Amino acid sequence: MTKPKVLLADDHPLIREGMHSILEPDYEIVGEAKDGRELVRAALELRPDVIVTDIAMPNLNGLEAIRQLQKENLSAKIIFLTMHASVDFAVQAFRLGASGYLMKVDASEELARAFKEALAGRLYITPSIAKDVMMVLMEGSKAPSEDEEPWTTLTSREREVLQLVAEGRKMAEIGEILHISPRTVERHKYNLMDKLKLRTTAELTQYAIQRGVIS
Repeated sequence: MTKPKVLLADDHPLIREGMHSILEPDYEIVGEAKDGRELVRAALELRPDVIVTDIAMPNLNGLEAIRQLQKENLSAKIIFLTMHASVDFAVQAFRLGASGYLMKVDASEELARAFKEALAGRLYITPSIAKDVMMVLMEGSKAPSEDEEPWTTLTSREREVLQLVAEGRKMAEIGEILHISPRTVERHKYNLMDKLKLRTTAELTQYAIQRGVIS
């Protein structure tokens, strides 16, 4: 019987190694990624059956990476393995089509179970936030921190620029990563700062930390 193919994405080698040890008996690990951009490239190349990804990763966070993969008609099941016990993040994940959301501290007990549920076409939510997440999803309402949140007005490109600026990257470097000019990067930066009513790069960085865009 062919084992389901799995792609692992996390910027910490020890976490990826731990996932390997949990999953390898029953699944084929076909690739690894240490940031969101590597995840997008690897997923399109390897076409895994399941992707396990963190949220907070360098260059491009897990939620944005999955948003990009949505446009490519990827059929992989998505499981988020994160340190964020956040209803907001979990709701975002499931609205992006995720099949699972669980905590890193519980991975040894829950990861294999989440895989079985995902491959059976069901959702798995870490028990500590499951009730609140399901309530938001079933009601079709916004997650609490999304209500009238300026974050929702940002374009995908502006969110990418936000993360890279918050990581301390220069305009020219960001332009190279995104394949746009430094002047275009500057325009995106000031547009998003205007939307968020922020005045300095330091405030932008603090906002990114609060939103979980960077650790």
